[in-house]
Amino acid sequence: MRYRTLGGTGIEVSVHCLGTMMFGAVGNPDHEDSVRIIHTALDQGINFVDTADMYSTGESEEIVGKALKGRRDDVVLATKVHFPLHDGSRNQSGNSRRWITRAVEDSLRRLDTDWIDLYQVHRPDHTTDIEETLWVMSDLVSQGKIRAFGCSAFPAEELVEAYHVSERRGYGRFRTDQPPYSMISRGIERSVLPTCRRLGMGVLTYSPLAWGFLSGKIRKDQPIDLTSGRAALAPHRFDPSLPANAAKYDAVERLMEVAEGIGVTLPELALSFVTTHPAVTSVINGPRTMEQLEGLLKAADLILDDAVLDQIDEIVPPGTDLYEADAAWQPKSLTDLSQRRRPAADR
Repeated sequence: MRYRTLGGTGIEVSVHCLGTMMFGAVGNPDHEDSVRIIHTALDQGINFVDTADMYSTGESEEIVGKALKGRRDDVVLATKVHFPLHDGSRNQSGNSRRWITRAVEDSLRRLDTDWIDLYQVHRPDHTTDIEETLWVMSDLVSQGKIRAFGCSAFPAEELVEAYHVSERRGYGRFRTDQPPYSMISRGIERSVLPTCRRLGMGVLTYSPLAWGFLSGKIRKDQPIDLTSGRAALAPHRFDPSLPANAAKYDAVERLMEVAEGIGVTLPELALSFVTTHPAVTSVINGPRTMEQLEGLLKAADLILDDAVLDQIDEIVPPGTDLYEADAAWQPKSLTDLSQRRRPAADR
């Protein structure tokens, strides 16, 4: 296992981070089996574990807490805050001081720990001034409840805004960003990753297998079950009858040929590709089963040469998105009609 320093914090983390979204009710409900998977990952050299309060409504954090008993000092533990844990809960979500000061206590309790190494705001919150969020996060560092803080899925312009607010107000700053990134979702190469490098931020990326598109199980001209797994959550992303998906399926077939040409699986190629970018500190692997973890760990010592990377660039050019990587959040500049359409009388 290789290790890199996380965003100027001096904290060394494994290039592969164990993601725990699939531990709990939405994935693997067997706590003992999930704990075994976490222990196997740690035994193989992974020292970086990422979770979130909303994963299985807190159950994932509880499982991680059980797994880290007696091993906490050896693990860099990251979790996230932003999404509501229950429908209809007013003032129990977002990036406000009110919510974060309560949510961090709940996470510490579920994780059964005295501190969180990296506390991340899971998405931007345009109802809360970024100054408010940076202020409360800085206070949590001073209180010793967290060691550093970061964000997830922030666009480049908001990373820059947060940086300047931190500088101007004397607050701590976001040390990391957690964006989606894969061989078929490369849009962040245009501005997000260069911005992170410029600001000295660490980057831990998620969805390297593009919601299973790069798992090797989804193939062109082969039947696909749209009623189960990830496909059931967003069938429009996988439905081969939709013309917009044709480019994805074609790219997967060509990428499969690249993987076979160097004697590795498509997931191994996908994970190694992500860690090649100079801005990326760690790639998050989110297995549900021991078999999936073992398959993903095979990529830990795979280093791609320029010839292979050139082939990938020919199939999916740098900065190109063939796949909508993050359907969980869209900026208001897209979702709010008033921000992209002039009033009728003013057109």
